[in-house]
Amino acid sequence: GRGFEVIQGRLGPGRIHHCMRSLGMGERGLELMVERVQSRTTFGRKIVEHGVVLDYIAKSRMELESARMLVLRAADMIDKVGAKHAKKEIAMAKVVVPTIVLGILDRAIQMHGAGGVGQDTPLADFWAGMRTLRIADGPDEVHTRQIAQLEIAEQNARLAAKRSKSGLAAPAKL
Repeated sequence: GRGFEVIQGRLGPGRIHHCMRSLGMGERGLELMVERVQSRTTFGRKIVEHGVVLDYIAKSRMELESARMLVLRAADMIDKVGAKHAKKEIAMAKVVVPTIVLGILDRAIQMHGAGGVGQDTPLADFWAGMRTLRIADGPDEVHTRQIAQLEIAEQNARLAAKRSKSGLAAPAKL
């Protein structure tokens, strides 16, 4: 009678595991992007000398670090309070990480041109895996809805506690 509950308890840490592996793919994609833009010449200049490329590299690094912090926070919460009480953080990581890594991989593929979607690099396979991950374990939309519901519940609890502490009555419902 508790099968669903047991499965849900195991899905959270599994989702974090997928997120960590995804971050590794994002790191590898960024490495391949940097290698490519420093070695390839177009119009008489290295690709890295073209304006938008530096933005791609910086944006990719910032996104990876932001996503990593989100995953580490979720993992820390799982350790401290358990997966059941870290649902929002797990869901946020599950939605954010594959989306960010897809963007990084897309930029890396762009810097490789047609070779980026060929078999000479792992980029196309990484991209397909990341796109699939946005559907696996529940589509992003399901997790996004859960995040919003949990956020509303937390905000309402804080507001109720604040009102209780100050002796204010809750506003009348319309």
